[in-house]
Amino acid sequence: LPACLAPPCPSQPCRLALHCPLATVSAAGRNTGQTQQLPEPQPSMDTVDATMEQLRAQCLSRGATGIQGLASFFRRLDRDGNRRLDAGELRRGLAELGLALAEAEAEGVCRRWDRDGSGTLDLEEFLRALRPPMSQAREAVIAAAFAKLDRSGDGVVTVDDLRGVYSGRGHPKVRSGEWTEEEVLRRFLDNFDSSEKDGQVTLAEFQDYYSGVSASVDTDEEFVAMVTSAWRL
Repeated sequence: LPACLAPPCPSQPCRLALHCPLATVSAAGRNTGQTQQLPEPQPSMDTVDATMEQLRAQCLSRGATGIQGLASFFRRLDRDGNRRLDAGELRRGLAELGLALAEAEAEGVCRRWDRDGSGTLDLEEFLRALRPPMSQAREAVIAAAFAKLDRSGDGVVTVDDLRGVYSGRGHPKVRSGEWTEEEVLRRFLDNFDSSEKDGQVTLAEFQDYYSGVSASVDTDEEFVAMVTSAWRL
C-alpha cells in the first residue's frame, strides 16, 4: 500500500503524518477526544463570477430596463446614502425583486466588492460589474451622448440642460395645452432617472439604462449607429 494508505506503525507515528497530513487530524481527534473543525471553504472567484452571470441573466430576462430597475431599487435601499450594502441587505433586496441568492453567494459577492474591509460591498462598483460587458466603442458613444445633454458640464443632466438641447413645443400634449414644455422635458428625463425621479440623471444612471439596450443589440456598428442617430451626435 502507499505510505498514505498503510496502517500506522506505532513506532513511527511521525512518518505517517509527513506522508498523509490528514492523518494528523484524525490522530489528534483520537488523542484528545475532539474533532478538529476545518474552516468552511470560501466561494472562489469563479463562483462569484457565476453568481453575477446568474443575476445579470435574471435582470436581462425582464427586458432592456431590467438592470436599470435593479440599480434604481438598490440606490433607494441605500437610505443613509453611504453607497454600501452588507450581505443580508443584498439578499433581502434581491428577494424583494424575486431574485434568489444563497447566503454564501451573497457573502462572496460582498467580499469581491468590499473596498475597505468593512464586510460591505461598494454599491456603485457592484452595479457597474452587473451591467452586461460593453465594448469601448459602445461606452464611448454613450459618454458622448451624455456629454451632449450635460451642457453645464457638472456631471448631472437636468431639465435646464435639456432645454438647451431639445424643444418640447412640438409635443402633441404641449400643443393641446395638457402639458407644459417643462413637463414634457421632465417626463423625457424620467426615462433615464433610475433613482427617485428627482429630475437629475447621472452618468451612472444613463449607463444603467443603455446597458440593457446594449445587451439586445448584436454588433457595435448597430449600437453606435442607433445612439448616434437618436442623439444626433
